[in-house]
Amino acid sequence: MAEATTQVLIFTYGTLKQGHGNHHLIQDLILQQDAIFLGFHVTHQPHPLVIGLHGIPYLINLLGHGHQVKGELYSVSTRGLVRLDELEGISIGHYERLPIELYEEGKEGVLVAAEAYFAHRSFGERLWERKGKVGLTEFGEEEGKGYVRIEDRPHGCDVLHDITSFLSNNSEEL
Repeated sequence: MAEATTQVLIFTYGTLKQGHGNHHLIQDLILQQDAIFLGFHVTHQPHPLVIGLHGIPYLINLLGHGHQVKGELYSVSTRGLVRLDELEGISIGHYERLPIELYEEGKEGVLVAAEAYFAHRSFGERLWERKGKVGLTEFGEEEGKGYVRIEDRPHGCDVLHDITSFLSNNSEEL
């Protein structure tokens, strides 16, 4: 890891995973020695994982709902964490970084305390309800095909505004 910085364990379950639209950021952090891949992990408790507007995956902080979610665990420096927080829109209320318990795939007895990016509390539970309380166990290759990267979205796109509109609209589509 770069310098003598604090390391935070980050669970990735969506576009930051290998083979997905934002993994290039993780690769960059690894090259700069600001992240280390620690393996494939699964949430200890079920959590809702849904796909929202632009194919964006959201883990929702409703412990005990949904499924155990598969993902990847990284050790990230504080410098790397700043870049991840920026991508995830922490400062604007898109996601929030919260604690989560995991275990390494195939090693269910050993719990790991980490953090993950959850849909912000201002809309997460309502999104789960609008998605019919049906979630995924994994953001896989098929789900990844529907993801639209930030630079490929319409000019002036405001995801938070669009989420609010969707949640207040009776339309079935997202």
